Amino acid sequence: MGYGAKAMNAQTVSQSIEPVVYQGQFGEFTITPTDRQGVLIYRAGLMVAALCFAIGSTLVLWQGATPFVSVVLTVLYSGFMLALAVSLLTIHIYLAPLHRALQGFWLIGAVSSVIVGHGSPEPFALTVYHHPATILGIGFGFAALTGIFFKEAFCFDRLETKLLTPLVPTLLLGHLLGILPVVAERGLLAAWAVLFMVFALRKAFQAIPPDIGDKSVFAYLKQQKQDNHKFN
Repeated sequence: MGYGAKAMNAQTVSQSIEPVVYQGQFGEFTITPTDRQGVLIYRAGLMVAALCFAIGSTLVLWQGATPFVSVVLTVLYSGFMLALAVSLLTIHIYLAPLHRALQGFWLIGAVSSVIVGHGSPEPFALTVYHHPATILGIGFGFAALTGIFFKEAFCFDRLETKLLTPLVPTLLLGHLLGILPVVAERGLLAAWAVLFMVFALRKAFQAIPPDIGDKSVFAYLKQQKQDNHKFN
């Protein structure tokens, strides 16, 4: 490769990492490589969470709660929760209180999971299944996931997230209250796993800028908050 070709490639790379300027509702804003990286991390977290959930659901529906499956489920649930935490840290939500609320839900769910896992002689999955009241604690983690589904349904009008938003609480509350037959729980679990994977796969191929949103709105809300502090 000659010097001219190298110089041209270097210029192309330089241009590709330059921030792109967009016109937002409250002024111009730029989408930087850091913004794009954050979206990729958000989507990677969703993909890992979806894979963990799909594998765990498949094992339960196929083999049942055998001792081996029970141990694997604990590992997969840990991976699911960690991946969900990554997505909640990098998701773009205009309303900061809502963002913090979802993160708070995750924290309650994570702490509850640790307490349940260390406080029972049974494997984690069996403890939750045999003692539905544990959902009152660990269910907050799934409430955070439902919040992501709701946000994606509202922003992008995706069918799978519209279905997942009511499906997740229906299954969890149905098991908590003991009103769902086993066949219905299995069907809802299978639907959850499939729709979650569809959602994660579709996110992987979605254009990045829409996931970042209108950064001028973030700037406007931040400025409004600062102004309110000045006057108060």
